[in-house]
Order: sequence, then C-alpha cells, then structure tokens
Amino acid sequence: MLVLLLALQAVAAPIARPAGSDTTFPKLVERLSEPGGYFDTDNLISNETSYLHIVGRLKRDGVVGGAYIGVGPDQSFSYIAATRPSIAFIIDIRRDNMLLHLLFRSLFAEAANRIEYLCLLFGRPIPAGAERWNARPLEALLNYLDRPALDSVPWRRREDELLGRIRAIGVPLSAADQATIRRLHNEFMANGLSLRFTTYGRGSRSYYPTVRQLFLEKDRSGQFGSFLAREDDFQFVRDLERRNRVIPVVGDLAGPKALAAIGKYVGGLGERVSLLYTSNVEFYLFQQGGFDRFVANVNALPRGPRSVIARSYFGGTMGRVHPQAVAGYASVQLLQTFESFLKRSAAPLAMTYWDLVTQDALDLAPAGR
Repeated sequence: MLVLLLALQAVAAPIARPAGSDTTFPKLVERLSEPGGYFDTDNLISNETSYLHIVGRLKRDGVVGGAYIGVGPDQSFSYIAATRPSIAFIIDIRRDNMLLHLLFRSLFAEAANRIEYLCLLFGRPIPAGAERWNARPLEALLNYLDRPALDSVPWRRREDELLGRIRAIGVPLSAADQATIRRLHNEFMANGLSLRFTTYGRGSRSYYPTVRQLFLEKDRSGQFGSFLAREDDFQFVRDLERRNRVIPVVGDLAGPKALAAIGKYVGGLGERVSLLYTSNVEFYLFQQGGFDRFVANVNALPRGPRSVIARSYFGGTMGRVHPQAVAGYASVQLLQTFESFLKRSAAPLAMTYWDLVTQDALDLAPAGR
C-alpha cells in the first residue's frame, strides 16, 4: 500500500514545465503525443550491439545536462546515464514502446537498486540482503538471474499489483493496452537473458543480439557502458524516472506534432537539447519521403554548441561498409553535431542517406589512438 501511495503522489506532483502547461505526467504524455504508427519489430530490446560506442566521445566532448530525446526501448537509459540530462523524452512511432516505458517506470518506482530492478523485470526472486549487491559487478547480477522464472500464484498476484500501479500513473489505457503490457513483461520473464531482438515479416539475422549481450557491451575504450554497469548510473536514471522526468511520447520524428511539441516544451523550460538519438530511423524516412520534414523538426529544436545527434548505420541495408565500422559489429554508431547536420541538410531533397551517415561523422576512437 505504501508503494502505491508513493506512486500516486509522484503522479500528482507537478513536473518541470513552462508556464501555463499541463502539470502532471499523464497529461504531458497525452499532450505531446500524436497518433501511433506501425513498425515491424517487437521493440523489447535493441539490435544495435554498437550502441555504447559513442559513450566515450559524449563524455569527452562535454555533452551533458539539458534535455535528452531518443527512440526505442532501454538503450536510451544508458545514454541518459552518460549525459545526465535534467529531463528526457522517449519518442517512438510505436504505441507499444510507450507502454513498455510505462512498465519500466513502474519497476524503477518499486526497485531500490539494480538487482531488484532486474529481478522485477525478469520475474526472478529478489535475494535476501539485496542492498549488499550494490557494489557487485554487472556479471554477478546477470549470473544471479540465470535461474527459472517465478510462476506461482503469489507472483501472478504481484504482477496484477504491478499493472495496478501502471494504471494509477493516469495515462489512459485500453484493455488492449493492458494486455500488451502483460505480454511485454511476460516476454522478459519467459525468456530471461536469452531474450532476443526479433522482427515480424523479416527473417532472423545471426547478428540479432540477446539482452545479456546488450547489457554486457562496452564502449570503444573497453569499459562497460550500460546504465546497469554501475549502481550510481542506475540510481541517476531511477531518480529521473521517479521525479517524472522521463516522458514517453508516441510520435513520428517526421510527424506534424510530437517532436515539435517536445522542442517547444524544452524551450519553455529554458533548456536545450543536448542529445538527439535517432537509431536508424532516418534510413526509413529517406525511403518514405519524410526526411525533409524531419530536418524541419530538428531545425526547430532548441540547441547549443555541444548539441549532437546520435544515429545507427547497418551496412546490410546499404551493402556498403562504413568507414567507422568496427570488426564484429553489424551496426555502426555515429555522432554528428546539430550545426553540421543542419548545414549539410539545408537542401534535404538533394541529400542521400549515404551522405548523411558519412559526412562529418565525429571520430569515436578513444583519445590517444
């Protein structure tokens, strides 16, 4: 009952906002979102095994604070941990992704530390003396999860309570939405750390990672970079979530409302966007004729001299090896300053996707190499 009361208090409390705007988390989610669309992935985990390769460069270049905007599931948490923004927005065309982030939000509200969060997510028993796990390496936490999922009446009752907390957040949820949240959580519990990125209508690829692999990925200097690698990184994300400052939004990066509304909101806070993470969404925007609208949306975002865009490139989609490709990785993580992007894309209809991913991409190699 105490956990539920705290969750309700957090929802009711005003969040950082421009004057005259809606004051609660659910109202902000609703106000910033636009109608969802379809994409042929389950969106439970990323397929970008290179996602942490940008972390060292972000820290070296002082990309810190401000507002974070990113797509996808929980890889954004690692970028949030690295850049320490004051507020974050997760925008994705798939409504399921917003529902997944409501699930994550409820787990952050209940879990005190990394081991509790992971146990709640994967349906494993929380160990006695969980606070003693704070200093343990990530590998130890993951090894603890290699045990059968709980499938008992008490656990199912706990899952019902979890869904009750998600409903209490106040974001309007249909019966289908609630069924989707259960399905997403059950996928984590049933598959454990073997959960793998999957798509619909496309054959599986040998490079599709498991969630264990993604958690254990490293940056370009060989350091673990996931938000779960260190307790202080997890606690930063947890605190941001618990203060209603991670806002999941349904929207298209090239759409008429969501990204522009986020930018206006960020500007009203007197902030600038420090990091915009697009994954490989731009590849599809080129295919669908929406890249020029995306450029216009980016141009309207408040920004500073250190503001950067992070994106992913998959050589298999183009049949061309990227100059910054790292052996053993199917994806390449790239950084580009806002200034460079907007200068290069001033005539977006004359630009090619290959131009986008190769022109002015910042060197991610560790300093001194």
